Amino acid sequence: MKSFRKELWFDIPQRRAFINITSDVQRCLDDSGIREGLALVNAMHITASVFINDDESGLHHDFEVWLEGLAPHEPVSGYRHNVGEDNADGHLKRQIMGREVVVAITDGRLDFGPWEQIFYGEFDGGRRKRVLVKLIGE
Repeated sequence: MKSFRKELWFDIPQRRAFINITSDVQRCLDDSGIREGLALVNAMHITASVFINDDESGLHHDFEVWLEGLAPHEPVSGYRHNVGEDNADGHLKRQIMGREVVVAITDGRLDFGPWEQIFYGEFDGGRRKRVLVKLIGE
């Protein structure tokens, strides 16, 4: 059994973004030499997310509108957490979109269903953040 660990770093200048990181994770898998196993991909910041869905701009827009309706950024004074900060909405959005994903590795490839891709969701950009890729297998 082998394990492989790598951090992917992101510096998103805007407050929110959805970034397709599927090819980054596949490159980690290629570098690891693992052919069969599991891939864990998780956001290492509490105002960011990793999730699986379709890479379709209309869907990403719908996520943005939906999340903003559930946890609007403003007014920042509406959140008890926002004492000296303005990112309470990012914490809530992360809770909804999730912290991590696990993907099967089969024959050296990420074993997805149709249209599935891995995304990094940023909900409080403007500083450097990271995603952990941990691969375990043979």
